[in-house]
Amino acid sequence: MTQPITKAIVPAAGLGTRLLPATKSQPKEMLPVGRKPILQYVVEELQAAQLRQILIITGRRKRVIEDHFDFDPELVSALEQAGNEAALAEMAYLENESRFFYTRQSTPRGLGHAISLGADFVDGGDCVVALGDSLIAAADPAAPLRTMMEIHRQLGAAATIAVEKVPPEETFRYGIVSIDGAEPPPGEPVAVSDIVEKPSPSTAPTSLAVAARYVFSPAIFEALDRTLPDKRGEIQLTDAIKLLVQMGEPVYAWLLPPDQRRYDVGNFESYFRTFIDFALVDERYGYLVRKYIKARAYEL
Repeated sequence: MTQPITKAIVPAAGLGTRLLPATKSQPKEMLPVGRKPILQYVVEELQAAQLRQILIITGRRKRVIEDHFDFDPELVSALEQAGNEAALAEMAYLENESRFFYTRQSTPRGLGHAISLGADFVDGGDCVVALGDSLIAAADPAAPLRTMMEIHRQLGAAATIAVEKVPPEETFRYGIVSIDGAEPPPGEPVAVSDIVEKPSPSTAPTSLAVAARYVFSPAIFEALDRTLPDKRGEIQLTDAIKLLVQMGEPVYAWLLPPDQRRYDVGNFESYFRTFIDFALVDERYGYLVRKYIKARAYEL
């Protein structure tokens, strides 16, 4: 019987140069979206999917990540003494069975290299990879990864990749998969025949873009070990997945359904959009944000 997946790797070592100066001393993964930092949403998504062992790959000047996910008895005690139940409820992400682990990517050598640092942590089992600067908005936070893990198990996949449909003119921004056969309906898997990093619209095989969530078998670490650095000296995850396909390993793409949306917080335009969308649906302040935006709209 296949063992359930309980481990996740969260790469969070990027420099965040497209978000300077906000990221000069603060990791981009810790920028707020509404009332939470970006990375907390990612961790809560993993926790909802019963992934209890979480390895976060960090870099220089990212100690604040460890501090955020470390239990703070002094703060909790102060809130309890003050009777601040609302603030205590906001600390719920720390009060579960999750165990956090950290390792540092000392020099920026690419996403693939960062993930390869988790080989010993995974220890021969399957794992989830969730990029630390991308959010998946879903009514049920567990649904995307839970579905992906089940598909991965049923198909005996080496890699199961979440994808989203993007405008054809924007393929140059993403990793794009090539598939066997027709484009699948949303929520369904399809076999991957190739993957290309940021192809031009004229050469892109499809408009299905990798959406920052993956389920891998241990084969990914062998592929990463065999992947050569690119011209910038970086090991790219896309190249390792391509190698998996070439090795004859089963690789599948899973198209996000319409009620599950990926937000990539990699530049200011996408960051502002993400912040606004999440603020609009905030259970405590969303109605005030909507009221304010409607009032401001008349002035624009």
